[in-house]
Amino acid sequence: MKLEAFLQERSGNQCELTGVTENLSIYEVNPEASSNPDRNVYITQKCINQIEKKEELDATFWESFLLSSMWSEVPAVQVLSWRMLNRFRNESWAADALDMMYLDDENMEWAKASGDHEGDGSVELHKDSNGNILVNGDTVTLIKDLDVKGSSINAKIGTAVRNIRLVHDNTEQIEGKVDGQLIVILTKFVKK
Repeated sequence: MKLEAFLQERSGNQCELTGVTENLSIYEVNPEASSNPDRNVYITQKCINQIEKKEELDATFWESFLLSSMWSEVPAVQVLSWRMLNRFRNESWAADALDMMYLDDENMEWAKASGDHEGDGSVELHKDSNGNILVNGDTVTLIKDLDVKGSSINAKIGTAVRNIRLVHDNTEQIEGKVDGQLIVILTKFVKK
């Protein structure tokens, strides 16, 4: 049986975390993901985006189902539940759940392998001057005249910068072309 078909049957065609029945896909629980169904889950895109830190974490969203999904018999669901509870460990409901939750040694080792439990739950996203989340390919407008270092270009206020790229290791910077030249722009000087 194909992995997706197996996961659909196991989950009853609903998210194995939330119980939602729409916008579902396979998520490989890393590391050690494989075609083994016990290493994969069938979950919503919203869960995936927050697990992968592509969206800000929503404690109310997670609290509504983590307290029950942590008791799943599926190892991958247990591991994801434990990891997400750790992101919210400063919230009393998550701390209490972590105190009650049990993972066998093998699954605890797998859960800790990502190192996700060591950070605080914060998510660093690229945001424009108004707090809107930026993604690769967006078009932004400059809100200030900018002198481009190492160049004679002066990027004027109101200039549209199309098809931006996010600077991977710095959430305060994006890359985009102005007058045909690729430049780095601080996110605080642009709006979506």
